[in-house]
Amino acid sequence: MVKGTTRVRRRERKNITSAVAHVNATFNNTKITIADAQGNTIAWASAGQQGFKGSRKSTPYAAQLAAEDAGRKAIEHGVKQLEVRVRGPGSGRESALRSLQAVGFTITTIKDVSPIPHNGCRPPKRRRV
Repeated sequence: MVKGTTRVRRRERKNITSAVAHVNATFNNTKITIADAQGNTIAWASAGQQGFKGSRKSTPYAAQLAAEDAGRKAIEHGVKQLEVRVRGPGSGRESALRSLQAVGFTITTIKDVSPIPHNGCRPPKRRRV
């Protein structure tokens, strides 16, 4: 019985100078996606992908490592300028932003695109610890 051969798709280098970094900082995780102007993903990373599990994923340090990883991948594709869009209330917002700057990107704009409800869903009940 012949098994199907798996094709390894090699990432070709995209020469893109400016891109958009979407930082999604939730209470449990931080995800960073770097995309071009059309919305095609160039690089992505998350705190969970860096090896953090459970409550450690929500720390600013995990967000910092994830942003550095996504930034290094994007630099390989020639990205130099970033427009940053931050979404969510998580603790990794500022640290992800700072580490993207530290990697060597020129940040043109920082935009907060957190969804704000016009009195939509009922929020979860308060925790009693």
